[in-house]
Amino acid sequence: MTSIDPKPTTIRPTVYVCITCRLAAEPDAEPRPGALLADATMQAADGTEVVVKPIRCLANCSRGPSAALRANGSWTYIFGGLGTDCAAALIEGARLLAGAADGILPWRGRPDVLKRGLIARVPPIGFAEEEPRSEP
Repeated sequence: MTSIDPKPTTIRPTVYVCITCRLAAEPDAEPRPGALLADATMQAADGTEVVVKPIRCLANCSRGPSAALRANGSWTYIFGGLGTDCAAALIEGARLLAGAADGILPWRGRPDVLKRGLIARVPPIGFAEEEPRSEP
């Protein structure tokens, strides 16, 4: 019988950066701020184990530029209000998440921008919350 490990250990920590993000004050700016963030994040990841994947739209347009972190079957974290100066923080966050045994990005040691800019935390596929036990 073959079983599938629900928490794969071969996936490298990944930062997904929305390349279509714009600033509300400058909707026609080119290159788009999201694309600039993706470029800066790829440079910050150079020489690390972190993979950066530019993607089209994280659907967080009112709080962009946006990026998401994922690693090893962990929770996925979505951040907004990011600038190119946040690139190193995204890489550090991805590395912290990859090292978290419980799949939850630790608060302690997390770069400040990843404390302030959190939009959502999404559970991994197959996650089941334990039901609280009622007292008899």
